[in-house]
Amino acid sequence: MSAVSTPTPVRAAGPRGGTRTGLLLAALAAPAAMGVSGPSLALPEAARELAVSPASAAWLMTAYGLGMAAGTPLLSATAGRRHGPAGVIRAAAVLVALGAVLVLLAPTLPLVVAGRALEAAGAAGLNVAAFQLAGRDSTGRTPGLVAIGSAAGGTVGLFAGAAVAGALDWRAALLLPLLSLLALPPALRLAEQGQEPRYIPRPALHRSSPHATSGTPTGIPTDTPAGPPTGAPTGTPADTPTGTPADTPTGTPTATPTGAPAPPSTRPPALPLDILRNPRFRAAAGLMLAVSTVNFGLLYAAPRRVAALTGWSSVQTGAVASLAALAGALLSWLLIRSALVLGARRVRVVLGIGSPGALVLALAAPWPAVVLVGSGMSALVTAGGQGLLTGAATGGLPPARHGLAISLFNLAFLTGVAAGPALAALAT
Repeated sequence: MSAVSTPTPVRAAGPRGGTRTGLLLAALAAPAAMGVSGPSLALPEAARELAVSPASAAWLMTAYGLGMAAGTPLLSATAGRRHGPAGVIRAAAVLVALGAVLVLLAPTLPLVVAGRALEAAGAAGLNVAAFQLAGRDSTGRTPGLVAIGSAAGGTVGLFAGAAVAGALDWRAALLLPLLSLLALPPALRLAEQGQEPRYIPRPALHRSSPHATSGTPTGIPTDTPAGPPTGAPTGTPADTPTGTPADTPTGTPTATPTGAPAPPSTRPPALPLDILRNPRFRAAAGLMLAVSTVNFGLLYAAPRRVAALTGWSSVQTGAVASLAALAGALLSWLLIRSALVLGARRVRVVLGIGSPGALVLALAAPWPAVVLVGSGMSALVTAGGQGLLTGAATGGLPPARHGLAISLFNLAFLTGVAAGPALAALAT
């Protein structure tokens, strides 16, 4: 019998329960993604009203990506460290609301950009919390639904932003992340139902003694990932002297002078070096960064190419580009469902080939329909990749580190959100 019982991931309550949870968390994450693409076709109007160049107005998109990238570690290390996903959701909602007020009232570009960055930091928190809660489902279906919802929000935001800017004002296109607040009450209830597992260092094993029998609490985690550790070792190696301190990974002795095991530390490492050293995490995060950069660069560049090739208005271009990208995001569900058949290696090949292929089609093709196909292909690869690589990023890590690993993985995704439009603006 094993001396340590390994925590198992939490599965969704069932197909219906998992689908409901996935749709709820998708509703929380989608408006955050809408904020990325919403202002894209409203930038010329914003530039005219603020009396700045179009290149300067592009900071309204770049600042959002930078704010999301900064908000991910900030909220995870503060509200998330103390109060878990529920604390992240509450703090993020406050930031979204404050940023929206500043965007609405600011008279100059720097202040509007500051409001966008604040709004984005809150949106990042909502996005990360959604994926952390979805990560409780070990089947991968719930993270897949959240990824599709996020991708769909990014694509619908392109048309929604153009529509509300035409009907109201360009500033309305910058306020789409406020829609996340509609899902706030049920998301908070869901976050408070569970508890993230504590960080428990790998325990050292000790020789059995007459006073240490199976069933005696020793701080070893049971197979329940959330809640205090209550299991016990069932056997120990005989070559460890009783009462001799054995160093844990944190350097803390695991035995008292009387030979009784000391409770393990519940404080995680100050720096996530164990996560960053994990090769599976690095591979997943690196691929996600590349795919995300391509996708959000095309989100900026592809509609402009379509408009240049057709002469359509911003609303017409936004509607058609949104439909193409939305179709790609929805079709990504087929990739997510077939992942078990394809295997991890083939999935990585699909993502690694599909993303640059989409880039070539969208930027080099002289026909608007092919440009739209490239945009849709990029959305498919990004949504499928985010859903599938979220699980790969946590492989080989203890359950108590999954939440932080998902936050860092999303940081890689959001770095692409910021870098993509900036690189596309420089290229054009």
